[in-house]
Amino acid sequence: MNARRRSGDCSQPRTSAWSCARALLVPPAIAILFTLTLPIAGRVNAQTPPQEPAQTPMPRAATNVAPTAPEAALRDALSAACAQNQRDFTKFLTTRNAATFTTLTPGARVALMKRFVLLSEPGTPSILTSTSGRPVVRCQTPDGAAELQIGGADASDNLAFLPVEIRDATDTVGASILHVKMGVVRENGAWKLLSVGLVLLDLPSLAAEWDAAEMESTERKALDEVKAIAEAVEAYRRKYSHLPESLDKLGPPTRGTVNADAAGMLDAESASGITDGYTFRYVIAGASNLGAPAKYELAATPQTYGRTGRRSFFRDSSGGLHAADHHGAVGSPLDSSIE
Repeated sequence: MNARRRSGDCSQPRTSAWSCARALLVPPAIAILFTLTLPIAGRVNAQTPPQEPAQTPMPRAATNVAPTAPEAALRDALSAACAQNQRDFTKFLTTRNAATFTTLTPGARVALMKRFVLLSEPGTPSILTSTSGRPVVRCQTPDGAAELQIGGADASDNLAFLPVEIRDATDTVGASILHVKMGVVRENGAWKLLSVGLVLLDLPSLAAEWDAAEMESTERKALDEVKAIAEAVEAYRRKYSHLPESLDKLGPPTRGTVNADAAGMLDAESASGITDGYTFRYVIAGASNLGAPAKYELAATPQTYGRTGRRSFFRDSSGGLHAADHHGAVGSPLDSSIE
């Protein structure tokens, strides 16, 4: 039994990576970043009747045209975004943006990288060449692939703007092409991401809005996690006739079969007590952990108050759930009751 549940991962069978990308649930500010740009060019060949896409890849030129420095930087930044490689992606952010990127919640960092390739799952990037000799980043995921062709840079001094065509890798008739112009700026001799379409990539200005948009989601996940942990504790009690001494007793075994010290009722992340921006505390409430009468309390507090959440959650020894804003401190059974 695994009490942890996740949703919104676009992992349903027969859901293509491309169609899933259009339904990505991301913080509104990140969505705005792209909804302001993608409609500029819209869908190419909108008047062309639907055709069955060919299953052959885009033809490639026999020889490559060496990319300019701005093109190479954007190519490598898109490759890092495809793989959701945060360390490499940070290399292509300006000093100001990189400092903010490292302080964003994990979900916000991943969501930002997703929007650069319009794919929900981490992929394997490869560098190809179009028939015109332009660099193409192919991002292959388990559910499908996208190809991002980088056009020639319009450069002036320390600024360069590059057109990018994004398409489903199976589309050879241009039915799904999206056009985005991305900007890069030269900082300390290296080219860094500057803008996407008409929107300046200014992470410090957007961070607060992203945090506010994400907090509702992280708080909801934290409450669901409290309930999931309680279910795992009760399952442990039924199986072993006593309460677990700590959350790590509910985690998966590192070797061998499940037992009272590694019951396999929570995944390793949940059993660690830190997940999705919240810290979880489990306490046996009483002198004994034996049998059905034994009681316990659960608490969930935001790891970074005001960024990963504001409310603290508390499950009292009778099973009641409570929530209140304690500025990051542990809640209590005196807090307002919630369902």
